Amino acid sequence: MKHQAILILDFGGQYNQLIARRVRENSVFCEVLPYTTSLETIRERGYAGIILTGGPNSVNIPSAPRYEAALFDLGIPILGICYGAQLMAATLGGRVESMQKREYGRVPVEVVRKSLFFSSISRRTNCWMSHTDQITVLPDGFHVSAKSENCPIAAMEDPERRFYAVQFHPEVQHTPLGSLMLTNFLFGICGCSGDWKMDAFVEESIAKIRQQVSDRKVICALSGGVDSSVAAVMVHQAIGDRLICIFVDHGLLRKDEGDLVEKVFREQFSMNLIRVNAQQRFIDRLAGVTDPETKRKIIGEEFIRVFEEEAKKIGEVDFLVQGTIYPDVIESGLGDAAVIKSHHNVGGLPDTVDFVAILEPLRDLFKDEVRKAGLEMGIPGRLVWRQPFPGPGLAIRVIGEITEEKLEILREADAIFREEVDQAGLNQEVSQYFAVLTGIRSVGVMGDERTYDHTIALRAVTTTDFMTADWAQIPHDVLSRVSNRIVNEVRHVNRIVYDITSKPPATIEWE
Repeated sequence: MKHQAILILDFGGQYNQLIARRVRENSVFCEVLPYTTSLETIRERGYAGIILTGGPNSVNIPSAPRYEAALFDLGIPILGICYGAQLMAATLGGRVESMQKREYGRVPVEVVRKSLFFSSISRRTNCWMSHTDQITVLPDGFHVSAKSENCPIAAMEDPERRFYAVQFHPEVQHTPLGSLMLTNFLFGICGCSGDWKMDAFVEESIAKIRQQVSDRKVICALSGGVDSSVAAVMVHQAIGDRLICIFVDHGLLRKDEGDLVEKVFREQFSMNLIRVNAQQRFIDRLAGVTDPETKRKIIGEEFIRVFEEEAKKIGEVDFLVQGTIYPDVIESGLGDAAVIKSHHNVGGLPDTVDFVAILEPLRDLFKDEVRKAGLEMGIPGRLVWRQPFPGPGLAIRVIGEITEEKLEILREADAIFREEVDQAGLNQEVSQYFAVLTGIRSVGVMGDERTYDHTIALRAVTTTDFMTADWAQIPHDVLSRVSNRIVNEVRHVNRIVYDITSKPPATIEWE
């Protein structure tokens, strides 16, 4: 291994990849591996530290995910978070019990002991709790290092063996000093040097792709969005002309997007590009479908079938590249995580695919890390900073049944919204912004006549990792211009609303 590394053992919690993100922000390389990873593998890789993640289970049930006690004999610093803390306690001889009063949300925590983990942390600090079980009896050798009103052992440690455990989640933004706590673990306890950079990730990823693919052919599922574009360029830099990009124009794209994608990748990157005009095929498959999960499944399967058909025309093709990123993975509920929504390039894959393997070089990155990788590879900023666009496209921004008329209404409204945000200079301040055709009709008055037409919702959020997001406080004068333009320029729309819901409880997309 070229860099000092931290192992993150995944026990199935929703926040787990955020831990990896916080580690990487400190320029420390990390790997996220399932809790089923063998002890021999962990020993061979020589990690500088191990983090045991949260998870949805109770350590007291027989089916709960566990790890063998020998993990704690490796002489490696270990940090347990939430479920990981309870697992550490239970494995080393402490006790974990279910409490009648659940502790959830932002909770004041008091640091009660001098600790490397809490170095430079004020005595009282807010932390994000999410648990019913808690540690009630310490394992031998451990001391309480922090407590809360309802949790007498909010943190514990055995500094001689370099074992630390916290009942709260330091990785989330709702724990304001959580990043500093993790930094203390990485540098003060594990002794990391912080020498891993995005250029190293890009270099190693390209080398890995080159080795895995060898002299075989690869098809890239190119949508023209940020994720698939960065994935395509990364694979192209690894294997050159053996990459064939297939751009499926499914008729669910934004205004003029199909032509733009084709121009950029033919002229800017000189890639082998096949554009498949499959608009009617997708519209026919989606006819009468209103359930959002069904839409995603249909679109995901149809995508793969188109790729298979094009692959047969090309000849023998061994790999399919997709721009899957980690929020797609965990929201699709792979592993032990709960399903929030399936993504066409993750949970939406059909059971059988006619390729040897699927390459997902960005699978462990968050959106901002994908953009950094793109800039590192020389992709122009105007492409890297393009608005995120879901694989199912406008199908999940038209609530209810999909028709060509509805898609046209939404394209025009969405183009106006994006144009006004860009002209206001807000395009990099707002992380994602788009229009939604809500499926709601309402009464209006236009030209002294009664109307009964569509309602458009505007959605705009600010976020760094797309796991949580706040609604964007776009100036009222900008929203006013957008509203006036849409109702005057787009037929069959008579009402505009602005979505002021954060994530959670809402998702960024409406479906």
